[in-house]
Amino acid sequence: MKTYISAWPASVECPPFPRRLAILGATGSIGDSALKVVAKHPERFTVTALAGGRNGQKLARLCNRFKPRYAAVLDDAARREYFAYVEDGCPTELFVGPDAYVRLAALDDMDLVLSSIVGAAGFEPTLAAAEAGKMIGLANKESLVLGGHLIRAACKASGAVILPVDSEHNALFQGLAGHGSDDELKRLILTASGGPFRGRDRAFLETVTREQALAHPNWSMGAKISIDSATLMNKGLELIEACHLYGLPPDMVDVVVHPQSIVHSLVEYVDGSQLAHLGNPDMQVPIAHCLCYPERVTVDVPRLNLATVGTLTFEEPDLDAFPCLRLAREAFDAGPSHPIALNAVNEIAVDAFLKERIGFTDIPAMIETGLDRHVPVDVSTPEAVLALDDEVRRETRARL
Repeated sequence: MKTYISAWPASVECPPFPRRLAILGATGSIGDSALKVVAKHPERFTVTALAGGRNGQKLARLCNRFKPRYAAVLDDAARREYFAYVEDGCPTELFVGPDAYVRLAALDDMDLVLSSIVGAAGFEPTLAAAEAGKMIGLANKESLVLGGHLIRAACKASGAVILPVDSEHNALFQGLAGHGSDDELKRLILTASGGPFRGRDRAFLETVTREQALAHPNWSMGAKISIDSATLMNKGLELIEACHLYGLPPDMVDVVVHPQSIVHSLVEYVDGSQLAHLGNPDMQVPIAHCLCYPERVTVDVPRLNLATVGTLTFEEPDLDAFPCLRLAREAFDAGPSHPIALNAVNEIAVDAFLKERIGFTDIPAMIETGLDRHVPVDVSTPEAVLALDDEVRRETRARL
């Protein structure tokens, strides 16, 4: 397997316990689940840094409880809110501003960085952690969508290791473990729930409301990823992520719709066998696997009982009704700058839909238009990646 991002236990040098942990995106759903794991196994972690974006109130309460050495927010409004709720005597040093996450990710007194920021904002901190040689639990797929080529190179140069937190990629990681020969692997199979509109036609999708799209049937997630799941763009981004994580072309990564979300992904080998990872849909499981890797620990989630589940079903994705998956595959095939354009347009379109400025089916239409207009550019540096991301966002906003 041609990869600089770990797929085999022998290639990972894991920091000892207790691990000094930074959680970037501590106030989101991934942060909530991660801190549940930390609270259950406090002897294994020192919470050294928490970053909370613009949610100063929640971040302050987390700092009151876990007392990290560092914290970060993105702007002065969040800073003021943080200081309104943080307790006197809390030892935490607060960083403020767009570069705060980058500073936290690269600090010397940090062993393990959980990157769970939403969207393209996760790229720079993840790259900084990779350049600093950290062990990274990656829950921000957009980091690799924007700059997987740069992050892979940084991992190779620094010895950094990325462990995939997304349930699908964590399942692939476990299915690949112990099988390191390039000629053994046939393909990776990502599973998708199908979202709240599985089986619906385009006419229905044109009527979808914000509230309907946010109601995911299986997972509790933030607004942006919930909409991505409803359009199947989340699975398109995961396809690109898998190609970068495991050094594979897109024709070796398939997607199958599995409404029950019990099988989290599968690895197929040349002998026809498929190794599947099964479990109830709860993010504490893959998070704990990465935070405590290579050890396994108990988590407070319901045990899987297949007799109770009864039936597991699988079907092909409907690419006519949900073209985002096709667009993501085409973008990866087109070259390294196209996924950046894809992601930038998608983030602007999703935000516009959440603000009820556009309809649900306008999201893939805007993405396809953006990709058709995109002229490939050199994105061999982080500055070029960020410049293109900014340019596409400005152009997309202007067309709204």
